[in-house]
Amino acid sequence: MEAVARDPIEALRPRRLRRKKPLRFKSSLPGGRLFDVFEDRPLGGRVRAVRRIASVLLWTLVSIPIQAVLLLLPGRPKVVFARVYHAVLCRLIGLRVQVIGRASAERPVLFLANHCSWLDILVLGGTLEGCFVSKAEVGTWPLIRTVARLGRTVFVSRSRGRTGSEAEAMKSRLAAGDSLILFPEGTSSDGTRVLPFRSAFLATAGAARQVQPVSLVYDRLGGLPACRRDRPLFAWYGDMSIASHFWRLARRSGARATVVLHEPFSPSALPDRKAMAAASWTTVSASAALLRQNRPAMPLATV
Repeated sequence: MEAVARDPIEALRPRRLRRKKPLRFKSSLPGGRLFDVFEDRPLGGRVRAVRRIASVLLWTLVSIPIQAVLLLLPGRPKVVFARVYHAVLCRLIGLRVQVIGRASAERPVLFLANHCSWLDILVLGGTLEGCFVSKAEVGTWPLIRTVARLGRTVFVSRSRGRTGSEAEAMKSRLAAGDSLILFPEGTSSDGTRVLPFRSAFLATAGAARQVQPVSLVYDRLGGLPACRRDRPLFAWYGDMSIASHFWRLARRSGARATVVLHEPFSPSALPDRKAMAAASWTTVSASAALLRQNRPAMPLATV
């Protein structure tokens, strides 16, 4: 028999199927819509969010009269309870906090931390014993202003006419032995970087016995390492609404924040506040970059 040469294109074509009717596949995976995890779930996490919001409001309403009474009493109970209040809030919203390093045992301390969200208040407030330095606009927000004032927050404005009086208020607070938690960036970022520290915010650093840089990064979501795509879920900046931002975050689970408390130093160790701002920014940003890359970070020495 003579071999019949076939066209290569014909050889590549599949043989004709013997099945008379073509195969038809269902449009969805087995299990039905209720248990289908591959499709969009617009209702997912709503029950969790409602439960968390209700728990936060209830805990806040219970804590307000307690803190109001503690403010009338001498000693440190009001400082300790403020820390407990913020720590419980983190647990109620499902945010786990990991702390690396130790806070300075000397008082007063000026803590310099990066800032990307209103969540920083809860995380740092539950980790450190100190009063926050916040912008004056926070003092006009409903309910939040009450909580901030009970936490003895120092409000500062951006107007040049009141800079001197506000600096004196911060110095008097440090002179009284209270530690301050300051965000030298002056505003919140998008969570992907640390903005330069403004030296004007460190005018009162000389009144503190120790200055301690702090790095804060939200590095877990759903129990997995957070990536660049997840940063907007934690970061709060621009014209974002705090209510809608809290709602989106409350629907998620497995979130974690990592706080690195770097080695404290004396304000006199650096020549001026500009050098202090630059050195502290280098320490905070270097450690934050490691955390964003899901690499282990350790407390660093600034000077």
